[in-house]
Amino acid sequence: MHDDEADSPAAHTPSRLRDRSELRDVVQTYAHGADRRKPDLVASMFTPEGRLVIHRDPGSTEPPAVRAGRAEIARALESLDRYPVTTHLIANQLITFAPDGDRADGETYCTAHHIYESQGVRRDRVMSIRYLDTFVRTDEGWRIETRTLHCDWVEDRPLTA
Repeated sequence: MHDDEADSPAAHTPSRLRDRSELRDVVQTYAHGADRRKPDLVASMFTPEGRLVIHRDPGSTEPPAVRAGRAEIARALESLDRYPVTTHLIANQLITFAPDGDRADGETYCTAHHIYESQGVRRDRVMSIRYLDTFVRTDEGWRIETRTLHCDWVEDRPLTA
């Protein structure tokens, strides 16, 4: 991918701006599907053979969990069932397109709140997440070929309200 693409005239064509918007929709649909517990919707944002690579908590020496294919990716969402509520807030997104325009790399920041109860106290496990994505244009539109989830930090706090 090209690092200098943001300054090129091609970065601002209507088709490239549409691609950026569609890629943002893919990322936001993934977050919505996770929060609404719609595993098939989340999985549909991946190519049929897509991969989800999940690095555990920061500083962990465990190898990442790897889920391949839409069925496995949908099952991976079951790990969120222990939280009655989650909210994934999508923030910065940087996209770099391949020269052919049908592939792209992305880095997206997310702050994810995971609400749960422990010993009668409602708590919020806040995670700062970076999604490193490889996108490909398919007959279904833009899809994630590989998503690598990195958790930069975690904070666990009691909720006062």
